Amino acid sequence: MTRENENIAVRNRAPVPRSECPLAIAAELIGERWMLLIIREAFYGVIRFEDMLADLDIPRAMLSDRLKKLCDAQILEKRPYREPGTRQRMAYFLTAKGQALAAPLISLSQWAEQEVMEKPAPVEFVRRVTGETIRAKLVDANGTVAQPRDITIRLPEQR
Repeated sequence: MTRENENIAVRNRAPVPRSECPLAIAAELIGERWMLLIIREAFYGVIRFEDMLADLDIPRAMLSDRLKKLCDAQILEKRPYREPGTRQRMAYFLTAKGQALAAPLISLSQWAEQEVMEKPAPVEFVRRVTGETIRAKLVDANGTVAQPRDITIRLPEQR
């Protein structure tokens, strides 16, 4: 144990119950592996069931179930489409609520690139209009970048 860790309590409990914690609620909704991978597909522009099935190598019933849950949560929405000579099928698009996941997903992707892959990712996130690279950052209300070590939590009664 280093000197800086000597004053850290060994036992501690989360300051809020899981049922009230935004991170826990998000994890319950989309934290399961297949949910994240399906959302990833939608971010990459994959919208057809059969294409997701092929990309993910997921059991058909599981993909159907997860797509239904993501639609019920209003993260994805179904829209009909028809290719020439085929029956009508459904495509899955990110809703505004789903698109709002861009920041945490880009953060997670950039974390994996830096901390897990330890090499440049085969894709990068860029601003559509300018082509400038997008980087996820932690910033305070003044726009100043904060490092994780500089962040703590505050409960509402401490405001």
